[in-house]
Amino acid sequence: MRDMRDHITSTDRVNYCAVIALAALSFMVLRKWISGGVCKSRVRLDGKTVVVTGANTGIGRETARDMACRARVVMACRDLTRAENAAEHIRRSTGNGNVVIRHLNLASLYSVQEFAKEFIATEERLDILINNAGVMMCPKWTTEDGFETQLAVNHLGHFLLTNLLLGMLKKSSPSRVVTVSSIAHVGGKIEVDDLFFDKRPYSPLVSYKQSKLANVLFSRELARRMKGTGVSSYCLHPGVIRTELSRHIESWYPMLKTLLSLPCMLLMKTPWQGAQTSIYCAVTEGLEKKSGCYFSDCAEKDPAPEGKDDAVARSLWEESARLVGLNDRR
Repeated sequence: MRDMRDHITSTDRVNYCAVIALAALSFMVLRKWISGGVCKSRVRLDGKTVVVTGANTGIGRETARDMACRARVVMACRDLTRAENAAEHIRRSTGNGNVVIRHLNLASLYSVQEFAKEFIATEERLDILINNAGVMMCPKWTTEDGFETQLAVNHLGHFLLTNLLLGMLKKSSPSRVVTVSSIAHVGGKIEVDDLFFDKRPYSPLVSYKQSKLANVLFSRELARRMKGTGVSSYCLHPGVIRTELSRHIESWYPMLKTLLSLPCMLLMKTPWQGAQTSIYCAVTEGLEKKSGCYFSDCAEKDPAPEGKDDAVARSLWEESARLVGLNDRR
């Protein structure tokens, strides 16, 4: 009987170890799948200049750090204290002292105009503009210009910034504009006559989806308008990432943050992983023929049907130009 008990115990131990090993292997496979693609390009960008908005945290910081291994980097940030801390870390970790910070508040048209004015006056070129900064599912806040915050920061600020810097991008061509969107654009809708939810009930999610769809349509229309100029345009979904972007949701449901902290740690991308597609679109050689396309996990993907509506893209461009006071000559 004792031999039988020892045999059963031994068998149980083997089965237990097998289950643990299988679970560990499954977790590793899952993590690899979640992490997505990795930009493998090691191309140097010596003598070139890259601007990254929202570069002091999250995927923006990781994107700026990678760019600093290749080029001169301008970190365009709202919080200059945090930006300088991030910049100093990037300078030390990459050995590139040519990393500078400049103030940019995308919720303010004046701030965007001042940033562009100073940049044009002091910089010689602009090779890559990475429109990375954003907010997600915040309450219905209104900017100093009277715009709903999510559309203002995620779309209108970057729309104005890009247009004000187009002259430098053309002069520095071949150049690129990379706009960080989201899979949340799926199911989004552009209400051109009610972009700021003045006529319909405000929903943080509906607003966010509209702003992310606006990113996709802006990138597509920019590619059409820039055809033949040497300026390419790309947009992307970075993945679901552990960053500060979800802070508004967590503030509404603090218990949710506690409950989901472990699953989020296990199942979401790290900021480094989330930055890979931005980096891929910024530096991959031979990508010019893909201008106007949408990417995810370092590969071209098909956007939602609403992200391919050229008529809506043109209407959004025209309304955006009117809202930000842009003299659209094209």
